[in-house]
Amino acid sequence: MSPLKLPATLLHDQAGACLAKWVAQLPPNLPPAVVLDASGVVEFDSSALAVLLGLRRALTQKGSALQVQGMTPRLRELASLYGVMDLLQPA
Repeated sequence: MSPLKLPATLLHDQAGACLAKWVAQLPPNLPPAVVLDASGVVEFDSSALAVLLGLRRALTQKGSALQVQGMTPRLRELASLYGVMDLLQPA
């Protein structure tokens, strides 16, 4: 499975559709961990964290894990501020 990528813009209006698309595209036989590249996100709000946590939850339910790579300093700061950095540890 190729890495998922956060879009350049991930705001409240796009969050639900982004998560739904990823969950719908998950193959039945997942690897032990799914990699998500967060390096391309430029414009985002706390909804980006909700998407990441929602994807993590969906993967956990299917026996897989989420590995976030390339978290920007701003995204790390937001995750720390909301207290979810431990759940989104970079790969």
